[in-house]
Amino acid sequence: MLEARELNKTFGGKPALNNVGFKLERGEIYGLLGHNGAGKSTTLGIILGMVAPDQGEVFIDGISVQQNRSKALRKVGAIFEAPAFYDYMTGWDNLKILMSYSGGFDEKAAREVIIRVGLEQRIGSKVRTYSHGMRQRLALAQALLPEPELLLLDEPTDGLDPEGIKWFRDFILELRERKGMTVLFNSHLLAEVELMCDRVAILREGQRVFEGSVKNLTDDTPTYQCDLETWSAAEPVITSFGGSVLQVGRIELPASVDSSLVVDALVKAGVRVREFAKVRRSLEDLYMEILDGRGSPN
Repeated sequence: MLEARELNKTFGGKPALNNVGFKLERGEIYGLLGHNGAGKSTTLGIILGMVAPDQGEVFIDGISVQQNRSKALRKVGAIFEAPAFYDYMTGWDNLKILMSYSGGFDEKAAREVIIRVGLEQRIGSKVRTYSHGMRQRLALAQALLPEPELLLLDEPTDGLDPEGIKWFRDFILELRERKGMTVLFNSHLLAEVELMCDRVAILREGQRVFEGSVKNLTDDTPTYQCDLETWSAAEPVITSFGGSVLQVGRIELPASVDSSLVVDALVKAGVRVREFAKVRRSLEDLYMEILDGRGSPN
């Protein structure tokens, strides 16, 4: 549904993207992760044709954004950067004006989308009276009005409370379930990304340093939560088994290693073992390993 090929971009001589590429299959939810300045928003800007790449190209359902932007984006809805509305107008009037920019306003479709995003009680109110969460719902309504097949979302849950974040997650998962929607979004909320996404890519300083399945994280090197005394004495024992200390309290061991042998060796080395339990490797674990330079780029 979406393919980004070898995207390169510099601003003022400083590289923002360096040979970034990835593909989204139809019906997939894909997360784009990275620190501030890693290149996430630049990537979305290029996909939407709002930023011109120095090199590279984006294809949406086989159509080049750079060669035929209007045709390529017909199947796309987006929330990019901070959604902007006319505060002195109602939510309904905002939708009418914004949709008129892209080919006309379908009142029936608009009312259906408004109900879907839960704004039917406030769509007639001035936008200046909206909470942040309501503005995000209005932005989502706008993004969904073209009946897109691909949804691009730039930090869609930023500033939302836990209830709003859960509502958004459930809404996106339902869109995929009911309509086969393909979704690409970036976010700093790694726990939410892990719950929603099929695959993720991690950008660091404009380069893609990881791409993989969220579900396969647990198939990687086993991780253990440990309470050991002392760590200075424990680390040589752990490394002798081919393991490594990720941080104080968290280690990883090769899948072939029997953890009971490690515990026995630690005790024999005079290390007191209060806790030694296998834990699920989270997306946050992987993210921090990569940003700390322990993960392998791919």
